[in-house]
Amino acid sequence: MSSDTLFVALGIAVMTVSDTRDESNDSSGKFLIDALLAAGHKLAAKQIVKDDVYQIRAVMSEWIYRSDVQAILVTGGTGFSGRDSTPEAVSVLFDKEIDGFGEVFRAISLTEIGSSTIQSRALAGLANNTVIFCVPGSTGACKTAWHGVISEQLDSRHRPCNFVGVLKTRQDTGI
Repeated sequence: MSSDTLFVALGIAVMTVSDTRDESNDSSGKFLIDALLAAGHKLAAKQIVKDDVYQIRAVMSEWIYRSDVQAILVTGGTGFSGRDSTPEAVSVLFDKEIDGFGEVFRAISLTEIGSSTIQSRALAGLANNTVIFCVPGSTGACKTAWHGVISEQLDSRHRPCNFVGVLKTRQDTGI
């Protein structure tokens, strides 16, 4: 078995963007943490951030810089209501956009919630060799994104391709 077929545990940070959630009612953030741990990854950081462009960018920039964070999962702030500003906050930090993520997420979501999926501004990109996935704040949307796209793209064994090979290296994993 070649080394590229072995599972690589990534350091993953989880950000919940919300003006109303706290640790007691953040079911979406909890789902993402449980899912990444069940998949064999490591939780590198977790934070609830107010839906404010500059607060989101400040936390995101710190995580992008950290060597123990290879992936960031963001839930919330991707819609059109109120202060939803995750795309505006995060997209300017991308070195490369992953256009296909939003397209595939909405295609999968279409079968679950119908045309309401057009109100999702789910997006993804790479910044400093860190992959960032931004999904809606509902737990259902997090499940759709994780099971439909993210879990495979963060799994070094997934073929024909995944993002593990382009992520920043870590001393303890060899990636």
